Amino acid sequence: MVNEQRLLDDFFELIGIDSESKNEGQLAKHLTQKLKDLGFEVYIDDAGEAIGGETGNIIARLKGNDKNKPSMLFAAHMDTVSPGKGVKASVKDGKIVSDGTTILGADDKAGIAAVLEMARVLKEANACFGDIEAIFTIAEEGGLFGAKNLDYSKVQSKKGYILDSDGKPGTIVNQGPCQDKIAVTIKGISAHAGLKPEEGISAIQVASKAINNMKLLRIDEDTTANIGVIKGGTATNVVCDKVEILAEARSTSEDKLDAQSNHMKKCFEEAAKEYNTEADVTIERVYPAFKLEEDEPVVNLAKEKSSKLGLSPNLKATGGGSDTNIFNGNGISCVNLGVGMNKPHTLEENIEVKDLVDTTKLIIEIAKG
Repeated sequence: MVNEQRLLDDFFELIGIDSESKNEGQLAKHLTQKLKDLGFEVYIDDAGEAIGGETGNIIARLKGNDKNKPSMLFAAHMDTVSPGKGVKASVKDGKIVSDGTTILGADDKAGIAAVLEMARVLKEANACFGDIEAIFTIAEEGGLFGAKNLDYSKVQSKKGYILDSDGKPGTIVNQGPCQDKIAVTIKGISAHAGLKPEEGISAIQVASKAINNMKLLRIDEDTTANIGVIKGGTATNVVCDKVEILAEARSTSEDKLDAQSNHMKKCFEEAAKEYNTEADVTIERVYPAFKLEEDEPVVNLAKEKSSKLGLSPNLKATGGGSDTNIFNGNGISCVNLGVGMNKPHTLEENIEVKDLVDTTKLIIEIAKG
């Protein structure tokens, strides 16, 4: 049975440890001891060295007592966005909130707290379960860097659950998009804008032409695209000789994403050609798409256990990326579960105590198979 006070104590302890991206060292040290005390074997990989962080990902394994049940993975990320230092939280009207000067950190320490309590309850109840792997990643925010650099040779599970979605417990994210990052440098020629502007080529004008010809924002039901950052120019009396642009495109269809990214590239290159200059466009696939059908085992189990607990299973697609994309791309069949976090990445972030408890109850049932 979930010990609500113990779960809350764990959660408050976790959010009290600063762990903005690439600064998860203290939290990793804390969790390593917690996991060892619970009987997990703990390994920390070299992902931190690869990305310039304080620590690597935690890969922990708890030996099960039923050899007939497969190894199962539960994952959450240790890092938070900023402002995430010095979090001071309290419970108000059944919700856990910060004091309004920082984020709360339920994204994703709610997931970590649930996994710790799950392990305690399974052991206390002498429940039957297969091997459990707890993976706590670094630097998820801003690029999924921990999952991308995870030592997958140390992971045995072929199916699992990521605890990192908004939505009430019972929410099952079974589809997510792939994303391209598009970086553009447009070359111009500088000239005095008042004396001899005709000798210059305005990189800003080229960029404007390209963007005006581009399909952006909502492309179709599967695809979105956005120009996010534009940098260029030094003064009003100088024809701009360089513009740098950062953009993105996302789609649940890789074919549609390829088409959209290539469309954007073509717009930049054609505008540059029209003005007799150049546009250097690079496209990087940030993460792959994933889609698990409703009848796949990992989805079915989450639905079945959600129904058992009266949590109203709800399958949905998301427009955002998470570690779920990377784990699926590495051959581990995963869905992302809603843990009840509200308004993540804002000073109004909160989570209901009941949702934290229900999330824990759900993964306990899932772990029992």
